[in-house]
Amino acid sequence: MILVEKKRIQHIPVLHIVKQKQFSDRMPLIVFLHGFTSTKERNMHYAYLIAEKGFRVIMPEAKYHGTRSEGLSETELSYRFWDIVITSIEELSTIKQELVEEGLVDPARIGVAGTSMGGITTLGALARYEWIKAGVSLMGNPSFEDFALWQLNEMEKRNIQIGLSKEQVSDLLNLLKKYDLSLQPEKLNKRPLLFWHGKIDPVVPYQAAYHFYEQNRKSYEGTNGMFEFITDENAGHNVSNAGVEATANWFEKHL
Repeated sequence: MILVEKKRIQHIPVLHIVKQKQFSDRMPLIVFLHGFTSTKERNMHYAYLIAEKGFRVIMPEAKYHGTRSEGLSETELSYRFWDIVITSIEELSTIKQELVEEGLVDPARIGVAGTSMGGITTLGALARYEWIKAGVSLMGNPSFEDFALWQLNEMEKRNIQIGLSKEQVSDLLNLLKKYDLSLQPEKLNKRPLLFWHGKIDPVVPYQAAYHFYEQNRKSYEGTNGMFEFITDENAGHNVSNAGVEATANWFEKHL
């Protein structure tokens, strides 16, 4: 039986998914991060499949989302996109530390995955933390600075007022460099990383992630399938069932 527990890790609301018989065991951990305007509950199909394979799964609620909502509109949320991403990256440390201290997690076997904004967060977390042993980015983008500039350009095209001065934009871009995996790909250090992306994704463009993969494949030579990219030729901004299964299988194989 798979148990689903609603709990808080310090201030962070999470869903905790694990096999009942393993509830109190020291286990490998997967943290799964949801997308923009989504909620932790909407990714239960990932958690179930991953938990079935013998992992403890934690699904945190992102800032301003779900049970942390402050009633912001989608446009207001979009202004806070990078604040949400960076907060989620920093909160991963809190989640990991508490569960390790409780004796529930093997610190040598921790993976992170996510969809869309969660995939972007996953890639930033790999730049931030050496203790993440494997990752899966579904519809993510490792090029934080370039993606932020693309977002600003898209807002301009739609005549959306971003409410940021040139100095504030400059400060944001400088802050993002710390988490930008495309600027420091050596931080991967040959850790297992899977990308999944739909080729006609209009929300998080496919090309940036695939370019990163192509640029860094050589650094994984001799690692036997630890750096992979799955392209869905027909998918937009939605992960196929095959992508969901590939996520669970990736951690089973590499963690």
